[in-house]
Amino acid sequence: MIDRIENEIETLKLQLIEHPLYKMMKSKKDIKVFMEHHIFAVWDFMSLVKKLQLDLTTTTLPWIPNKMPFAGRLINEIVWGEETDINKDGVAMSHFQMYLQAMNQVGAEMNPIKEFLNGIEKSDSIKSHINSVDLPLFLKNFLLFTFRVIESNKTHVVAAVFTFGREDLIPDMFIEMVKTINNEPDLDLSHLIYYLERHIEVDAGEHGPMALKMIEELCGKDPVKWEEVLEASKTALRHRIALWDGIASLILKPVTN
Repeated sequence: MIDRIENEIETLKLQLIEHPLYKMMKSKKDIKVFMEHHIFAVWDFMSLVKKLQLDLTTTTLPWIPNKMPFAGRLINEIVWGEETDINKDGVAMSHFQMYLQAMNQVGAEMNPIKEFLNGIEKSDSIKSHINSVDLPLFLKNFLLFTFRVIESNKTHVVAAVFTFGREDLIPDMFIEMVKTINNEPDLDLSHLIYYLERHIEVDAGEHGPMALKMIEELCGKDPVKWEEVLEASKTALRHRIALWDGIASLILKPVTN
């Protein structure tokens, strides 16, 4: 079944890997626009990870043994890496914090993501908060899809979006991005390049194959679950394409005084 899913999503994956956005990042302004919007995807990824940690490991007291130790190990490893990795200077921090550091290095605007996070606790729900903030529609749709998946309480669907919409996809996308920004000698992008290369290293190694095994463990021989995994994966990829399309349109938008 994994082979069937990978075959059916191949066209969507190719659209992302070959997306023109990567080659558009030719100036400091282009990179800033990209980072100011991509940071929201960096942030919401952690909610997918945390939902899987809640579902697949024991996070309550008293502790009881985990029923899915393989999947639990994968998620615990990813949480450990995403929340407490080491940055390029050897300082422990989350990948989200690394990305903010990279944004600061290029002078990207960080107030929107900071204000967004500050407003979460004041809102009745994450969906109402997303709808209320001043963000492009393509970005709101991307975030709303993530939280619809989380609130479905279908662990296999959350795992599908995590695996095929993020973990399995990121190395190929980021490789294309690194190729472009490494050709910008006048810009110091060391923090961003480290972040991208770190994800390529980790996600293309053990985590990718482990995530596929997690899907198999969660779905077993249930045909309904496998179909839901397929549809969720396709939808996740379409939302990522829409996100890339939206950011590309903003990069191409003329600067007005």
